[in-house]
Amino acid sequence: MRLLTSAPPRRTTTPTSLSVVLAAVLLLVGGLLLALPDRAGAGPVADSLISQGRPATSSSVEDSTFGPEKAFDGVSTTRWASTEGIDPQWLRVDLGPSATVSRVKLVWEVAYAKAYRVEISSDGTTWTRLATETAGNGGTDDWTGLTGTGRYLRVYGTARGTSYGYSLWTVEVYGTTGSTTPPTGSFTVVAAGDIAAQCTASSSSCAHPKTAALAQRIAPSFYLTMGDNQYDDALLSDFKNYYDKSWGAFKAKTRPVPGNHETYDPAGSLAGYKAYFGAIAYPQGKPYYSYDQGNWHFVALDSNSFDDAAQIQWLKDDLARNTKGCVAAYFHHPLYSSGGHGNDPVSRPVWKILYDARADLVLNGHDHHYERFAPQDPDGRATADGMVEIVGGMGGAEPYDIETVQPNSQKRISGTYGVLKLDLTDTTYTWQYVGTDDQVKDSAPTYTCH
Repeated sequence: MRLLTSAPPRRTTTPTSLSVVLAAVLLLVGGLLLALPDRAGAGPVADSLISQGRPATSSSVEDSTFGPEKAFDGVSTTRWASTEGIDPQWLRVDLGPSATVSRVKLVWEVAYAKAYRVEISSDGTTWTRLATETAGNGGTDDWTGLTGTGRYLRVYGTARGTSYGYSLWTVEVYGTTGSTTPPTGSFTVVAAGDIAAQCTASSSSCAHPKTAALAQRIAPSFYLTMGDNQYDDALLSDFKNYYDKSWGAFKAKTRPVPGNHETYDPAGSLAGYKAYFGAIAYPQGKPYYSYDQGNWHFVALDSNSFDDAAQIQWLKDDLARNTKGCVAAYFHHPLYSSGGHGNDPVSRPVWKILYDARADLVLNGHDHHYERFAPQDPDGRATADGMVEIVGGMGGAEPYDIETVQPNSQKRISGTYGVLKLDLTDTTYTWQYVGTDDQVKDSAPTYTCH
């Protein structure tokens, strides 16, 4: 164990039997002479374990049985494992409200890191180093005497100790959490549109397997799509050959909507889409539906048929029945966009209905870029009571350029594939646009529901 808590931090590995004897002697002498701060009865209570059960993500997983959450589940026989033979790799935990970290304990499996860093971040983008290992030999690494504050902590492996990947039985983070009470009803959703080009992971330029892997690493409560799930004509055979090989891995937890490409199927508009997703896309017998999660009401719409009086009446009735405090709607065609397709007035009447119902968030695809807008009304006027729109069409299809920047557009990214990571609570929402390199490309403000 570490005897002093002064900087720099030190790593204590699993000792040999001789080392155990020596350590015991030193500990006894130290206890008699030094009145150590961490000695029972001689100082403050040791910091608490603050990482167990917290949301976790990783750069990769060997397969679904070795997910990042396994390192934080408190079970010594489960583990996270990365893909083999690739450097660097990382494992990250969300500690919730800002935490002060004093100790990190790592228990390596056979696939250990020879070189790695322990880092902390307040936003998941900028990282501060807490500890560095350059000659690791596996076993247990117990870093004490750390001083760092942030929300996210990660173990960033830069050199493998074996020909395998990286694998940790356990990561324990000790410290104190911030005084802010964690928001209630919190959950995470991954969203993307314009996904499966006609390619597979055998092609290094194929993007949708990479966005699918990223989406799985985030491990949300569920996934939603904003249309054009399958290119080019969305045949059932194409869904099976392409989408199913990537995003199909979590089909059962996906809540999709159709885009214009789903209408091109020679077998009939939405035929392949309906045959592939079945009741997942038609839970209420129509290609539009709604559902609840926590204090959120989600409305999934078919923007190919916004001229359908039945869908419009259903939307009005659905919103009138809603009892949840936060409302999000998603459909393919954005009312506002700075991309190649530009603004689509077909969505304006639906925006008016949602705005009058005090909806909060609108998610769209169609243009193949990422963009977020400030709150605005259906006429494009900025207002605190307006709805926030996000265009998230970078799920795998060929990117589009930004062309005409629209009023109230706050951030635009083209050419970087990724997904939206939406973090929602009973009263608030925020999100990050995460690239397939696992880097956060944009972080949104935190909004309060109307």
